[in-house]
Amino acid sequence: MKVGIDSFGCDSGRSGRGSYLTSLINALPDGDTFSWELFGPEIDRYTYTENRALPFTSVHLPDSLIMERLWHVCSCASFTRKYSYDAVLYAAGPQLLPLRYGRPGVVILNDILSSFLENEESGFYKKLLLKSLSSADCIIAGSNCIRQDIERCRVKAKRVEVVYSGIDRGIFTPIGKTENTVVDIKPFAIKRPYIIYPSRMQGAAKRHVELIKAFSVFKERTGLPHRLVIAGSEGKYSASVRNEALSSLYASDIFLTGYFPHENFGDLYRNAEACVFPAVNEGVGLPVMESMASGLPVACSSTGALREIAADGAVYFDSDNIDEMATCIEKIVGDGEFRESLVKKGLKRAEEFSWEKTAGRIMEILESVCG
Repeated sequence: MKVGIDSFGCDSGRSGRGSYLTSLINALPDGDTFSWELFGPEIDRYTYTENRALPFTSVHLPDSLIMERLWHVCSCASFTRKYSYDAVLYAAGPQLLPLRYGRPGVVILNDILSSFLENEESGFYKKLLLKSLSSADCIIAGSNCIRQDIERCRVKAKRVEVVYSGIDRGIFTPIGKTENTVVDIKPFAIKRPYIIYPSRMQGAAKRHVELIKAFSVFKERTGLPHRLVIAGSEGKYSASVRNEALSSLYASDIFLTGYFPHENFGDLYRNAEACVFPAVNEGVGLPVMESMASGLPVACSSTGALREIAADGAVYFDSDNIDEMATCIEKIVGDGEFRESLVKKGLKRAEEFSWEKTAGRIMEILESVCG
């Protein structure tokens, strides 16, 4: 079976979608049953194939979301027929989809669809997206939360399957924590102790501003030396986050890294004191899974899919309640017994996720849509 994998809309590996695609590709097995081929912008030729060689077909388009959407609407179906794919995997979720599928299409959806539609400015694309999702042979939802949201959006999907993301054990592990006071992760040198929030600064729903306010309350209450490290690419919300950080009385203890290489996240995670993840409307919350696997105590929002994903491996708060968030930070940092218990529960919960499981289930789905 010849499967095409669309890399458009995955930010050349510099986002959650890109990290997902990288990890999935690394877990897909070679063999007689499946052959895998990537197609996308020329910049992606080597992005997802560092650890394995896969054929790549470059589609030459201007670097423009409008042009990429136009290509998917007008040309993608004929492209997939031309290259004789038995099935095509669309990894960018709602960001880029064809109106019609030239070959059986499987869409990976790790976003809360209603939130995406709310933030999408193009009314035309909203209508197109709903038609496209309804025409897909299968939608792979990253959580039951996403599956339920698809139903609420009245998508008349042919088939929806919940397939959880995996965890890269080669990167995310509690083993290898440094004893040094400074963690040297090129090009960064980060002084310990620190709390992390790994998230791109792309919108208010990520609640970066609220976290900075809660961190400031935490610092004022405790006087502890902890820093806050926000690791994630720039986005349209970056200016608001930076302004809030600069206006904090504890600005010198707040570090915004900008883009942080995925392969270096393991060192960042396991040398942190905790992960605080206040984003609301998260469909998957992959950083929460990775933090638990790295032996970090996790405090996160009580909304979206995070309770479903973390279960009893995290402590939860209302992301709009600054005082409650600050109290959770104080508890997972300062209460040793509670912290140790949370770490153990998180490690146990993380054992349930693997990219091998994810890849195996996706291959079963691909076989079924071609059968």
